[in-house]
Amino acid sequence: MLSDAIKVGVERAPNRSLLYALGYTEEELSRPLIGVVSSFNEIVPGHMNIDKIADAVKAGIRAAGGTPVMFPAIAVCDGIAMGHVGMKYSLVTRDLIADSTEAMVMAHQFDGLVMIPNCDKNVPGLLMAAARLNVPAIFVSGGPMLAGHLKDGRRTCLSHMFEAVGAYKAGTLDEKGVLDYEENACPTCGSCSGMYTANSMNCLCEAIGMALPGNGTIPAVYSARLRLAKHAGMQIMDLVKRNIRPRDIMTPAAFHNAETVDMALGCSTNTMLHLPAIAHEAGLEISLDESNAISARTPNLCHLAPAGDTFMEDLDLAGGVYAVMKELTKKDLLDTSVLTVTGCTMEENLKDVKNLNEDIIRPIDRPYSLSGGIAVLKGNLAPDGCVVKQSAVAEGMMKHEGPARVFDSEDEAIAAIYDKQIHPGDVVVIRYEGPKGGPGMREMLNPTSAIIGMGLGESVALITDGRFSGATRGAAIGHVSPEAAAGGNIALVKEGDIISIDIPNCKIHLNVSDEELNKRRAAWVCPEPRIKTGYLARYARLVTSADKGAVLE
Repeated sequence: MLSDAIKVGVERAPNRSLLYALGYTEEELSRPLIGVVSSFNEIVPGHMNIDKIADAVKAGIRAAGGTPVMFPAIAVCDGIAMGHVGMKYSLVTRDLIADSTEAMVMAHQFDGLVMIPNCDKNVPGLLMAAARLNVPAIFVSGGPMLAGHLKDGRRTCLSHMFEAVGAYKAGTLDEKGVLDYEENACPTCGSCSGMYTANSMNCLCEAIGMALPGNGTIPAVYSARLRLAKHAGMQIMDLVKRNIRPRDIMTPAAFHNAETVDMALGCSTNTMLHLPAIAHEAGLEISLDESNAISARTPNLCHLAPAGDTFMEDLDLAGGVYAVMKELTKKDLLDTSVLTVTGCTMEENLKDVKNLNEDIIRPIDRPYSLSGGIAVLKGNLAPDGCVVKQSAVAEGMMKHEGPARVFDSEDEAIAAIYDKQIHPGDVVVIRYEGPKGGPGMREMLNPTSAIIGMGLGESVALITDGRFSGATRGAAIGHVSPEAAAGGNIALVKEGDIISIDIPNCKIHLNVSDEELNKRRAAWVCPEPRIKTGYLARYARLVTSADKGAVLE
């Protein structure tokens, strides 16, 4: 056992004395030591129940003959961090989580790991750690939130809440209406109820083979979530016994499966940052160019919020992620020979799975669209690519051309939107918000929700080198690479320049000649860094571009 390094032999008597100080018995130390990575905290709604999940995991480990040892991982609530300096600290925690988990596991030599994440950067951070460490591991999330209900009975969610603020600013919703959303949009613990980033990544844990069926969809408040956690605790013991490790599961074929499921589900654009970063830790490379090829052959089967009016609980009742995967196998879009944490292949896992609601999960011959939920656009404005959740874009905005309205920060843009300075046809450009320039690549849910809430969602586009929440909808194009702070052409855009967007053909173009761009580049001076000390300054020096997954060098 790996843990023998801290508990076997006379030379390890000092180590054992410290383990005895923790109250462990000789019998417990004779068993495999399983690290239980708990992301419990009291500030993130998606994590407030994880103490119960961790207890269930530990019960499962003990039932299967192991000794659980819990230690923490941090997590940020993107919704609470939104709209202020706190959002700069969201993406950067992904690497803190991976690094701190590596440190704890290597220092204490666990035989296996049960990772318990839930929210946006916490899931990919722990997946990165699992791929890097390559110790037997399994994931079980805290589960999604139930949808809310307004006083008139309509179902609602967090994305509606943000859009309600825009509606209030536009004068189409009063304070009483805002309060209705405020009190009812987030009714339970769990990761917010639409196909936002947290739920996207928890679903992709199943698709990539690192979690048991139901991980992404069983609601946080259901007792089935506790049973799932117990089974995860039991299953890690089988993975340790059989020495099945993350890199045996997270293969190139598994990542292609995950991207395919991503397209079918209509996941958050943030997956285009996280999957390459996780693959990088597994010694693999995912190119944004591959994403368009996968999207082109993968039909979009689900329209969960914000793309539609269904929620995670509906997907769960329809059969969950596995039911979506079963539909995809009907056209051989998945490699089902891959190994999973069940100890079986995906083909074996899917054998008896059925789509239980064809209104929630469209049959593969009756999809919402023939191509997937995400598109990567390229052109002179984004030579290395940019990303849009095309499944959440109004039909009339799939192709758009308009004048640039240029802002050098999210704060400037949101002020202009609320001040009604943005007009139908405009293309809002928000720059210097990328991984280096932000630093930290803030999510832009506030400006995109304001555009929707103010009735401009079908006439205004937004382009940024920052990124978006999974709750964003509309013609919101992020991850522009190279970013402005790295001298990308987005830094050279001037007020009134015409920008052409062609999502179906994956193109984005700044209608300015190369000669003019060269003149502007010669005169361009990169602004001084906004933050010069602390972790964010260090992050800015090390981080790569968004098209590379914003990994650290």
